[in-house]
Amino acid sequence: MFGGERHLALADVGSRGRPWPVPFDADVVLSCRGRPTAVLASGDPFWHGAGASLAEKLGRDEWIAHPAPSTFSLAAARLGWRLESVICLGLHAAPFERLVPHLARGARIICLVRDGKAAGDLARWLTERGWGASAFWTLAALGGPRENVREYCAKDFADDLAGNLLAIAVEARGTQGTPRSSGLSDDLFVHDGQITKRPVRALALSALAPRSSERLWDIGAGSGSISVEWALCGGMAIAIEVREHRAANIRSNAAAFGLAHRIAIVAGSAPEALAALDPPDAVFIGGGLDSAMFEAIWSRLPPGARLVAHSVTLETEALLGELHQRHGGELMRVDIAHAAPLGRYRSWEAVRPVVQWSAIR
Repeated sequence: MFGGERHLALADVGSRGRPWPVPFDADVVLSCRGRPTAVLASGDPFWHGAGASLAEKLGRDEWIAHPAPSTFSLAAARLGWRLESVICLGLHAAPFERLVPHLARGARIICLVRDGKAAGDLARWLTERGWGASAFWTLAALGGPRENVREYCAKDFADDLAGNLLAIAVEARGTQGTPRSSGLSDDLFVHDGQITKRPVRALALSALAPRSSERLWDIGAGSGSISVEWALCGGMAIAIEVREHRAANIRSNAAAFGLAHRIAIVAGSAPEALAALDPPDAVFIGGGLDSAMFEAIWSRLPPGARLVAHSVTLETEALLGELHQRHGGELMRVDIAHAAPLGRYRSWEAVRPVVQWSAIR
């Protein structure tokens, strides 16, 4: 019988009990395959629990689940929160940055963390990022005889709690959080100047039309800003970048936005770097497109896939005009100018025009 130490003690299973390894390893349970085996998990094992990790490796006739109220349900019941309005996360084996897309004033979040030390680390992480005024609850041993619920202010939390696996509830109070609109400020990204600028990025994302769970090929990703905004919409992105320092910037940006699990980085150039990749739902080409690259990419696209390409050179602009004539879609030229000082006055300072072609396979 496998479970957390608290669960094994509550069930009084004696020598038959085997505590979970930390971090959790499904193979320890699977080593008992073929013998009657029980797994004790908090509440609903298929909500940030061990259930799916085991079920996906077993036949449907090899297991049965008996779910109880989840830790999230118990926590919401103790706090009086509407669970359908609460963000629920498992952070026992994931970085705190997973919170970044969800932090907004008034947001209510319940997350699972590994132990008391992690609770303190999370409180400090929130404080360092401007969310120290947030209400912060620790909820331990929910549903058992040693249940304990305490409220703090994140910036004042200093308890060294004992025991494993806690639920933490946060009511966010602090800065404004990450905007949900397309075209985030360039200042939010680490880059070396190679970045699709905010207004043009917003136009590109509008044409790419991201949807949850879809896959993007971001070719010549630069800073990865397109990948980041795609992933913020719930999709998965593959950033193809040949320069290592730019790939490092992509990794840094993905981590800062809590999206490292949604953005994969492939070192290399298209089309060679695309050979082993699964077909995408959308492709963005920020520059450097030529006929050979286009043919290699277009032939890989499934019906309905979207392709968006940008150009700032006359040569690539001519190619996009030809592709528009052959394949249809939308071709537009974007001219942008910003107000800038000119002596004692102001004038318009133009940036290089960008030509965008977007098409559906």
